[in-house]
Amino acid sequence: MPSSTVHTLKITLRKVRPPVWRRIVVPSEIKLSALAPVLEAAMGWIGGHLHEFEAGGKRYGDPDPDWDDDVIDELGRKLAGVLPRVGEKMRFDYDFGDGWEHDVIVEAIEPAERNVAYPVCLAGKRAGPPDDCGGPWGYGKLLAALADPKHPDHEDRVEWIGEEFDPEHFDAAETTAAMQMSRPLGRW
Repeated sequence: MPSSTVHTLKITLRKVRPPVWRRIVVPSEIKLSALAPVLEAAMGWIGGHLHEFEAGGKRYGDPDPDWDDDVIDELGRKLAGVLPRVGEKMRFDYDFGDGWEHDVIVEAIEPAERNVAYPVCLAGKRAGPPDDCGGPWGYGKLLAALADPKHPDHEDRVEWIGEEFDPEHFDAAETTAAMQMSRPLGRW
């Protein structure tokens, strides 16, 4: 049964300048385990790295039985239960090695529209950083090298990332298509 309401979320990547952000609409009843790959796709991440949510002092993710920690299983948690009101926030961490942190805020909760396939990207700015570029610090170095043909790392970085990478590129339709094709890794 489709969700009767949808959450409009603004996702902003922390510690990256100029800012990279997305405004997306997802079913309110989406499980966090399914929301993670949607957020990853929205930001252009390939996926496959660990992730975690933090909201209201609680951490949600895929608990590891070998670790004695307080991570709540994301599998059974729905967005509407974790962020039930407009203005509520959470942090989404992706790729613990690179340390990508995202602020996620609920901008609206509204009735779902008929004949709309969710998730949908409404707006955003700039391309998401490439996976495995070294986190915010590494991304800053990558942008500097790409922007300066005389930079000592310019050729290596262009070879690694490709000449088609444009850090200013953003397309809501492309992002929507990527989000709709996303599938959570691991358990539902």
